[in-house]
Amino acid sequence: MATIISLPVLKVAQDCADFSLTVRPYIPQLLELPNKIAAIASSTNGFEEFGTLYLNTNPLVFGFAISLLLAPIFLIVSEINKNYSQVDRMWSILPTLYIGHYTLWAHKNNLPTQRLDNVLAFAAIWTIRLTFNYWRKGGYSIGSEDYRWLIVKDKVGPVVMFLFNVTFIATIQSVLLWLITTPAYLLLLRSRQGVGAEKMDLGDIIFARVLMGLVLIEFFADQQQWDYQNAKKAYQKDARIPSDSKYTAEDLDRGFVVNGLWSWSRHPNFAAEQAIWVILYQWGCYATNTLFNWTFAGALSYLLLFQGSTWLTELITAKKYPEYKEYQRLVGRFLPKLLSPSTTDAVERKIDGAKATWEEKVGSKVDKKKQ
Repeated sequence: MATIISLPVLKVAQDCADFSLTVRPYIPQLLELPNKIAAIASSTNGFEEFGTLYLNTNPLVFGFAISLLLAPIFLIVSEINKNYSQVDRMWSILPTLYIGHYTLWAHKNNLPTQRLDNVLAFAAIWTIRLTFNYWRKGGYSIGSEDYRWLIVKDKVGPVVMFLFNVTFIATIQSVLLWLITTPAYLLLLRSRQGVGAEKMDLGDIIFARVLMGLVLIEFFADQQQWDYQNAKKAYQKDARIPSDSKYTAEDLDRGFVVNGLWSWSRHPNFAAEQAIWVILYQWGCYATNTLFNWTFAGALSYLLLFQGSTWLTELITAKKYPEYKEYQRLVGRFLPKLLSPSTTDAVERKIDGAKATWEEKVGSKVDKKKQ
């Protein structure tokens, strides 16, 4: 196979996951990129020269450079609009663009792309699902903002919020959306290691199918949440259950969905979302014949982000709905409680019972005050 100056020559599969061989030698390219791009910008043949620069730059470094370039853009737009959801709007798009970048780079350099083509197909479906769900919730409408950022700002004040925006919201999150896709770089490196390495085997096929299955779980979980919230909104208008609704008055009075996938996990969509990037990481491990490698930084960071975000979401929800604490006790946050599996009916009965007890206690307190 032809030598490519922006990729290392690797002898065995494990070398593809070696940071010292596949990443460290190309860090200087990151420092050189700004000057090279500035020179191209002033050139009369800039488009062709940029194409040459793209193909001669390590794809991992180029992707990282894009994530760094986007960070100040997110920061400036968010500060001008005082809307901290700029990265949220790109959340469903950027990972697929990074994977598409690895795939395009490999195609243009005449490298085998069977694994990358499958990852890109999964990522495209993931983007369509996530983008559609975000759009129908009004996430792309002018002025829309994640309510959690508003709560954080109220708690910490404008100065601390600005620093938080500079470091975490605009910068770290932008880099994170690149970092979770880095296993695709390992798949690219593995695919150019000669006869047999360029094609998918049974294990690769299984990983690709699992990723598609997790997207399907996300779809059903989001749809169940959407159906419930629409039925609840209609019910709150005139206290009438919609004719096409499968929910009872008790379900809708409760305020949050507990049936279907939501009877097994309090956040089945979040569970599948985290599993997607862990599975992609595991695919990279499988392809490179390693138990652990540096790309775990992306999956781990994603898990930590969801832990913090979900904790804040549940804190707000528990204050809004008194029965939610009983739901937390009965159903696992992400994974089912296998030792005491919950069915939809069982969860509903126990939560409704807790609600009745809560209402009885509130009623007795009110009676005592009247006396």
